Amino acid sequence: MLGRTDRRLRHLGLLAVFVCLALALSVRLAYWQVAQGDDLRQRATTQMSRPALEFVQRGDITDRRGTLLATTAYRDLLAAYPDLIAADQRSAVARRLATLLEFEPPQTAKLVETFEKGVPYTIVKRRLTAEQSQLVRDALAAGDVAALSLEPQPVRFYPTLGGAPRTTLASQLLGFVTEDGEGRYGIEQHNHALLAGLDGGTAALEGGPPAGGGTGQQLRLTIDASLQLRIEKELYAIWVANKAERVSAVVMDPRTGQILAWASVPGYDANSYAETARADPGRFVDPLASQIYEPGSVMKMVTAAAALEAGVVRPGSILEDERFLDFGDFKVRNADKRSMGELTFAEVLAYSRNVPTAKVAARLGRDTASASAVLYDMWRRLGLNRASGVEVSSESRGIAADPAIRRWAPVDLANRSFGQGVAVTPVQLAVAFSTMVNGGRHMPAHLVAPADPAAESRGTHVLDAEVSETLRELMVNNVASVSEVASKTLIDGYTVGGKSGTAQYWDSEKNRWAEDTYNYTFCGFVGDGIPDLVIVVTVNKPALTVQKRRLMVPKIESYEVFRRVAQTSISVLDLPPDSAPEPADELPGHTSPADSPVRSPDVSPSASPVPIGGR
Repeated sequence: MLGRTDRRLRHLGLLAVFVCLALALSVRLAYWQVAQGDDLRQRATTQMSRPALEFVQRGDITDRRGTLLATTAYRDLLAAYPDLIAADQRSAVARRLATLLEFEPPQTAKLVETFEKGVPYTIVKRRLTAEQSQLVRDALAAGDVAALSLEPQPVRFYPTLGGAPRTTLASQLLGFVTEDGEGRYGIEQHNHALLAGLDGGTAALEGGPPAGGGTGQQLRLTIDASLQLRIEKELYAIWVANKAERVSAVVMDPRTGQILAWASVPGYDANSYAETARADPGRFVDPLASQIYEPGSVMKMVTAAAALEAGVVRPGSILEDERFLDFGDFKVRNADKRSMGELTFAEVLAYSRNVPTAKVAARLGRDTASASAVLYDMWRRLGLNRASGVEVSSESRGIAADPAIRRWAPVDLANRSFGQGVAVTPVQLAVAFSTMVNGGRHMPAHLVAPADPAAESRGTHVLDAEVSETLRELMVNNVASVSEVASKTLIDGYTVGGKSGTAQYWDSEKNRWAEDTYNYTFCGFVGDGIPDLVIVVTVNKPALTVQKRRLMVPKIESYEVFRRVAQTSISVLDLPPDSAPEPADELPGHTSPADSPVRSPDVSPSASPVPIGGR
């Protein structure tokens, strides 16, 4: 009995020891988690995050000739080790650093607080300028500061100035790279994995760039930096003269789909993207691929393509122009709200008449449903309402109601035949017009040059070659047969063709089309036979300052913008003159420039108050 009692006491003693140990461990654990929690988390974060500061060297971006558009430069990161500084000196060192780096008072207060805590490691400032780095070195040498390190870090650098003040070249096309190494917008974001050298097997803390000092791949674009710069300068001058919200241009080789220039004003300085983010982040959005708009009468050429292919009209076919078409509650009118009487189809396009264009669209089928299907099919084949595939981030597909899903009313068919009730991007228009003039091949637009030129896509044949040839002739007639347009569009020695378009903005607050607020577009080409270039220019919301025949127009109109861009392209790319420029008087109904009336702007007022997407 006594033996058993002794064992029971020993067990109780051991249990008491274990309980005391557990209590001690709990107290110690609570001490580390609560009392020392902040400090431990700081140390852990420092240990995990510091290796991730060694960025992979991002691949360069060059133009078609090897000119650097984006590269890697090195700027110092200033780090500090406050726990190595005597406690009574930490505040003074922090304040000295703040003075050298010209910190604002809130930044200074935060830095002092961090130093006084005696943390083992903190980043004082990233991306020091060369001057700031030298000031820190001098202060270290003088003994004014201590326990610091200047750590060279790769940063994205855009070396070429743009054509407008305080911009870098092709800023909206290229995008930029953030401090943590992530590509944002444009080429940088779309091709981030390739440029950053990511292979899917390496990851850094919280998705940051991989450590280890690797190298990303170089990217060669199809654009020509010299042409890009010259066009940006032209667009900037036009933007200022027109007091426009935006002016843009894309230049494309219709034989290959290569984009030779991709410009928009205003742009921004990609080396100082943070300033743009604070002041006007909307400038990051690329208007050529990411912003959609109603293009207006340039879409009449797409309607012409469908009508010529269906055989319902020829260039010399006679059509009756009327003041309006009545659709019950809605009326479709011409821009000048007048009638020009009998016109050939060629003249309908040259004078940009809405009413006869709507009549031609109605002939595409036995009823509205079948005619709508034919027109929509042509849109799709020419690349509208789908992404072009250009290698930039956030490309829009546009907005166009599929009549197989959402039935078009007769007024919808009429409006869409001349470019209202449909939204596109300029690059989609460049692809569509390239297809219409290059013999009928849909060439995917691209900005990245293929490693093997022989691998260049041959495109897909989507339009009869004879239809393409007739469309080219009609576009030449558009610019040559109207004196006002001819005087500001034609270029001596070169075949030029195209189509202008003007569309109103929908004022959603007032539930009506805005007065005197328009988008102006010109889609055109340069070169005989299969053209050398297709050019699309847009002028968004310009001030209307010039009065012509009771109508207000911009100081510099879209077809004059086209000619300036075309002349610049001819000069920079050294395009030879045509051997024999196409005559402009071969189409039935041609009107000589001397006899032609002054054409009013081809504003396409929608008959329906319903904005994009149909009724």
